[in-house]
Amino acid sequence: MARNSLKNLLEPYLDIEKIKMIPNSYDLIGHIAILEIPKELKSKKKLIAKALLEVNKNIKTVLEKSSERKGIFRKREYRFLAGEKKYTTVHREYGLQFKVNPTEVYFSPRELTERQRIAAQVKPKETVMVMFSGVGPYGLAIAKKQPLVNQVICIEMNPKAAKYARENIRLNRLYGKVVHLTGDVKKKSEKYFGRCDRIVMPLPEGGQKFLDIAVKCLKRRGGMIHFYTWGEEDKYFKDSKELLKKNMKGLRRYRIVKLKKVLPFSPRKWKVCIDAKIF
Repeated sequence: MARNSLKNLLEPYLDIEKIKMIPNSYDLIGHIAILEIPKELKSKKKLIAKALLEVNKNIKTVLEKSSERKGIFRKREYRFLAGEKKYTTVHREYGLQFKVNPTEVYFSPRELTERQRIAAQVKPKETVMVMFSGVGPYGLAIAKKQPLVNQVICIEMNPKAAKYARENIRLNRLYGKVVHLTGDVKKKSEKYFGRCDRIVMPLPEGGQKFLDIAVKCLKRRGGMIHFYTWGEEDKYFKDSKELLKKNMKGLRRYRIVKLKKVLPFSPRKWKVCIDAKIF
């Protein structure tokens, strides 16, 4: 155990069994740390939060997750635990800056590896659409990693997320390469029917309802769709493939190129991605 670790700092205040329950990891978004506190430690959560501030001087605000993600904007509720009540921050990853307020919009720092995986597949001169694009992390990652991309179109209906997305395009000096549209994907995508080489669909719940729109956006020769959904443990790929098959029926032929586990959603549920080549 590191001399100044969180668990080490709390040793004088908690018994050994409770020390073992302290989370080993937490989400870090800019200067904000977000904790999941086990029910056995709820009475000690502010003590844990203050210890975390002492361990990591880059953390200025500590929040606790207090709900699951819910609603069409996938927002989560939080409780303030310690530090400054400053919820807007600038998160940095792979040379990019994302201005974001996690109490207002969806943003997952845990998806940085997945964003880079998708971005690495994009080829020069491609036109890419990112549906349900949030504050712009997938679109900006693509434009940063593949500077010869023709254009990245990001569509998001949450006006607060859209505000941050436009600011993030400016922060990263990617005007022209990344275009942001605010509104319903089904309406805003119409002008891009038949113009895209690749579609990214990072909404895991209900995204299948937009597969027909994604297919219409691809060029006549086809392209790639990165389709995300949830799946139960031990059968997440089976469930995902069946969902894709059901909703692609009557649209276009496709071939699954890759199946990827992305993130755990709950102890027995995973976010997964299907990379599908459309013909």
